Amino acid sequence: MKLFFTLLFSSISMLFFAQKEEYTLTVKITSIENQRGVIEIALYNDPNKFPKIGQTYKIVRVKPQGNTIIHEFKNLTEGKYAVCLFHDENNNKTCDRNFFGIPTEAYAFLNNIRPKFSAPSFEECSTKLDKHKTVTIKMVY
Repeated sequence: MKLFFTLLFSSISMLFFAQKEEYTLTVKITSIENQRGVIEIALYNDPNKFPKIGQTYKIVRVKPQGNTIIHEFKNLTEGKYAVCLFHDENNNKTCDRNFFGIPTEAYAFLNNIRPKFSAPSFEECSTKLDKHKTVTIKMVY
């Protein structure tokens, strides 16, 4: 009987404390035209927050060095993730826009979505992460 409770407790503990599998999403950004400022890469895991400023899951600002950047988002659990980014050439921490709301700084979305009149949806700009994955995104100037 003592053995039974020991095995039962061990099994329940393993289930309770089992860690979820973690993955890396590697983002390769190409076609960077200049080295001014930084590239801001925003990662979202919630469709209701995409692509709202200040509601990212993770965000990084990377100084461009060459025409390609590679950044790894590590320790991500299985799920859907969307990525959007912009080239903050003047380091003002915002994607500058013209009078009509069209970005005047380079930008890009995962799956190389090119929006026409409004921001694309989370579904359009997302990928399912269930293994380590590399995605390539081309900047739009």
